[in-house]
Amino acid sequence: MTAMSEQKMTKKELNQISWRYILGSQLNWNYERMMSSGYLYAILPAMEKFYGDNPVQLKDMLKTQNQFFNTNAIFGNLIMGIDIAVEEQDGYKAKDTIIALKTALMGSLAGVGDSLFHVIWGTIFGSLAGTLAQNGSIVGCILWIIANIALLFGRAALLPMGYKQGVKLVTTLKDKLAAFTSAATVLGITVIGALIPSVINASVPLVFEKNGVELVLQDTLDSIMPALVPVLLVALTYWMLGQKKLNSTRVIWIVLLLSIVLSAFGLLA
Repeated sequence: MTAMSEQKMTKKELNQISWRYILGSQLNWNYERMMSSGYLYAILPAMEKFYGDNPVQLKDMLKTQNQFFNTNAIFGNLIMGIDIAVEEQDGYKAKDTIIALKTALMGSLAGVGDSLFHVIWGTIFGSLAGTLAQNGSIVGCILWIIANIALLFGRAALLPMGYKQGVKLVTTLKDKLAAFTSAATVLGITVIGALIPSVINASVPLVFEKNGVELVLQDTLDSIMPALVPVLLVALTYWMLGQKKLNSTRVIWIVLLLSIVLSAFGLLA
């Protein structure tokens, strides 16, 4: 193997690998190994640099890197950065360490990453952008574009950060990541709750009249709880999404048809 000083990854090489992963992490996604092909494609330049002068080791490490891998696509960059740092330090003898490292991290970081980016990030910025756009403001569109650009370049920075910090990053931030995830989850739920009355416009138009006394049902519902109807509709939607036989597409159709039927009978406006 080449001398240790010749194996050092440059900043340019790390950035190239990072973008290779961003653009190719889902290449050949399959149910047998899931993201393994994308991971191998991204880390290939590092493998060639570390083991290029030893075909046997290179072949073996390529097989190792093509083993089952599945995690949050954004945090995959962080795992790869740690992987490269370990292999740069220990070389081929780090093979078992790399297998154990990827196995341990991909599950835990998948949960954190899915909560932060697939749920919280999209919920907060998507809701804010959608509300602004619904009110006719172009700021909503601009906000959503800026949020996604920031996420893209922030994701690209994770691989160099993982490489620089190595395994220390996981042990140091483990408890902080868990606390941050919990706080972000609470924030996301709060945002959803606050946006329900402003985004969902639904009311009961029924009016009862007897002996000259008029009872507006919506006013009665508002006295019990403002925006009660939108809250109930959101609760119904969440309940349906939790049913095994219902997916998001079916729920959308159910809500659409239910809205049309209730509106036609004058029960919902």
